[in-house]
Amino acid sequence: MESGGVGELVEMCIEAASASPETVEKWRRQRRTLERLPAQLADALLRRLIHRRLLYPSLLELFQHSVEEIDLKGASYVDAEWMAYLGAFRYLRSLNLADCRAINNSALWLVTGMTSLKELDLSRCSKITDAGLKHVLSIKNLEKLCISETGLTADGVMLLSSLSNLCLLDIGGIPVTDKALSSLQVLTRLEHLDLWGSKISNNGAAVLKTFPRLSFLNLAWTNVTRLPNLPSLTCLNMSSCTIRSIFDGDCKASAPLSKLLLPGAIIDDIDKAFRGVEVNHMAFLDLSGSSICNFHFLVKMKRLKHLDLSFSRMSDTLIEQVADVGVNLRYLNLSNTKLTTQGVCILAGNVMNLESLSLSHTAIDDTALAYIGMMPSLRMLDLSATNIKGFVYWQRDDLEKIFSLSMLQNLSHLESLNLEETKVRDEAIYPLGFLRGLNCLYLKSDFLSDISLHALASLSNLKFLGFRGAVLTNSGLLLYMPPLTLRVLDLKGCWLLTEDIVSSFCRTHPHIEVRHESVQMIYTNENVSAGSSPFHRTTQAPKLKSKGGKLSQAPSGFPEVAFADERIKYTREELLELQLLPLSSFALCDPDVLPKVLRKE
Repeated sequence: MESGGVGELVEMCIEAASASPETVEKWRRQRRTLERLPAQLADALLRRLIHRRLLYPSLLELFQHSVEEIDLKGASYVDAEWMAYLGAFRYLRSLNLADCRAINNSALWLVTGMTSLKELDLSRCSKITDAGLKHVLSIKNLEKLCISETGLTADGVMLLSSLSNLCLLDIGGIPVTDKALSSLQVLTRLEHLDLWGSKISNNGAAVLKTFPRLSFLNLAWTNVTRLPNLPSLTCLNMSSCTIRSIFDGDCKASAPLSKLLLPGAIIDDIDKAFRGVEVNHMAFLDLSGSSICNFHFLVKMKRLKHLDLSFSRMSDTLIEQVADVGVNLRYLNLSNTKLTTQGVCILAGNVMNLESLSLSHTAIDDTALAYIGMMPSLRMLDLSATNIKGFVYWQRDDLEKIFSLSMLQNLSHLESLNLEETKVRDEAIYPLGFLRGLNCLYLKSDFLSDISLHALASLSNLKFLGFRGAVLTNSGLLLYMPPLTLRVLDLKGCWLLTEDIVSSFCRTHPHIEVRHESVQMIYTNENVSAGSSPFHRTTQAPKLKSKGGKLSQAPSGFPEVAFADERIKYTREELLELQLLPLSSFALCDPDVLPKVLRKE
């Protein structure tokens, strides 16, 4: 779609055409005009109607001569009636029905013979079996087919050999056997193959060398421990596999892998595992949850841009092996590792081009911020669940606090900052005002109050603000002047806020999506009385019903237990007084030394 005034005019037209059921009804009768819509505009209008849930089966008929792509992913209401209309689309090239649980075998009969269809996604349509697949086989021009986690069997997979034009096939989560995979050797155009969760063994994997164009392969959660040489392969996923050797070590030509995903993989001998892999091409490496104790192999990966070592054994003593390849790194995830501030110090100066850094759930403290401030290209920084307090004492005898978040002020490109579940208090928030480029800020702490929220109003480019679990009062919210750019305000866990105040804020700022426990109730009430609003809605967990008078069970198997928040016993003023008291200043076992506000009968 063209940019500038023409694009804006088209957007205004689409917006007006999809404003309400009444507007849809007005232009629905203009069949000739709609049939002449260019495919690009018809696709855009249809997407908007789907997003706003204004589309119904008979309305599809108006698009059957113009639309080329339809995405109904997750639409549980799509059934055989919808498929009857979709089957009449003359120029439909791509159809996404993933997670449409109502689609069954008989519904697929209605798409038989759609000669224009090139891409079909039926992922997680569990009612589709081998019988339904036979209808799909009539679409001879299919190039991309996704049928993962359906009711297909290995016998059904063998039928796919007749779709000779396939270049992408996703049959993950299906019990594909070695015999079934062998029957697919005729699909010589395959470039992308998903076999995760299948029953493929090393013997079956040997068949993969018969696919000369294969560039993407997913074998996660299989029993495959080694692969034949696949010289065209550029992306490989062997998550949660036990790996002996990724490729046979005696191969003459190494696979030019650029993307390798091994999260949760068990690797006994890292040198043997990487034998046969041309690591010079590696740009993306995921070793999260790996048991590897030595990362010396990284030194050869000079082109590495994305490195995920979360939940691994990475520590301060091993971080130098990451620093050695840091010059081209753009993404680095070290969350849930044994890294400390010392390790961050080693990284500083070696990752000058790093754009995304996650240190969540590590033992770093405020001193690390000085080294992080030396990473000038950072755009995303995750410091959640660390020992960050927001201030530091450079000398032990110095009682003057230095606010550590000010050390990030040189990160002029920083767009997203996560400080959830840290120990940052109100007084330490002010330096964040220097981060004018921030788009997203995530805070979650009961150490924060109205003061912090008002201080953040100076962030003029903020689009998302998480202020969860804070001691935010009704007056604090009403007096808050959000930046004009703010679109989402997450206040979950701010239990002092009342429904009427949250509702008032929503009416005052209708362009902001507010997330709070009371919002669902407000949205429900408005929906019943005056129609629903597209804003101010949150997801709500389904309630479990009790059977036979017994306590209902949560999905985890544990009984649901209701906890009373002890803070409701105190007034807001008393809570604010308690917040400023150090926990070590009194002994809870002796009621005589308790603060006055705690001496309640």
